[in-house]
Amino acid sequence: MAIVLCAVLRPFRWLPSRPRPAAEMLFRARSDGVGLLYPHHIPTSPLQKVLLAAGSAAMALYNPYRHDMVAVLGETTGHRTLKVLRDQMRRDPEGAQILQERPRISTSTLDLGKLQSLPEGSLGREYLRFLDVNRVSPDTRAPTRFVDDEELAYVIQRYREVHDMLHTLLGMPTNILGEIVVKWFEAVQTGLPMCILGALFGPIQLSAQSLQVLISELIPWAIQNGRRAPCLLNLYYERRWEQPLRALREELGITAPPIQVQGLA
Repeated sequence: MAIVLCAVLRPFRWLPSRPRPAAEMLFRARSDGVGLLYPHHIPTSPLQKVLLAAGSAAMALYNPYRHDMVAVLGETTGHRTLKVLRDQMRRDPEGAQILQERPRISTSTLDLGKLQSLPEGSLGREYLRFLDVNRVSPDTRAPTRFVDDEELAYVIQRYREVHDMLHTLLGMPTNILGEIVVKWFEAVQTGLPMCILGALFGPIQLSAQSLQVLISELIPWAIQNGRRAPCLLNLYYERRWEQPLRALREELGITAPPIQVQGLA
């Protein structure tokens, strides 16, 4: 699929693992009459966005762990929804502060030693435990490329970087079932097309047992919690590391999962 995308969108050689030099990208963008709006930005026409969306959707549905394809799908299909999310953040004091200060979540911005020293049960300690147990890193989140608005580009970047916070809050692992449950929660919370697609088509890969558990117990739970909780993009997580996770869940109205998802697939 990557080869097909490269052939159709020949100017955009972003798919290989080694990124193009910034100067080359800048020249390419200016040659089209459009300047770069932020680092890694690749301006695209409406037709190119449609082609990117179609190709990335097919690959993301085939392999949900292709995070690069999931990222492209979100950027090329979510413009209107990102505006709604941005406006929600602007109206919320904590969300507005996030938009103003633009915090980022990566190993270069996190004080892992401080998180390790926090009390058991705190948000920061449980987030770090989630990363360790599931062997994931915040550095795997792809940079935004195809959103032609600098502020909206940050909104979707923030959405990606707090994804693991949602896993922590919901008590969901990173197996396929856990990811689908989080996608249902995100679909209700954000309305992003890629979340809706992932929630609807992700279950195709589940076993019959896991599918039954998902439909009967986990989807209703995720929808209920997604509707009850305030927009979680408005949480300044970095300033809540010391808050007990249980207290934060109570503040947000998030209840415990009805079943243990670890071990199911």
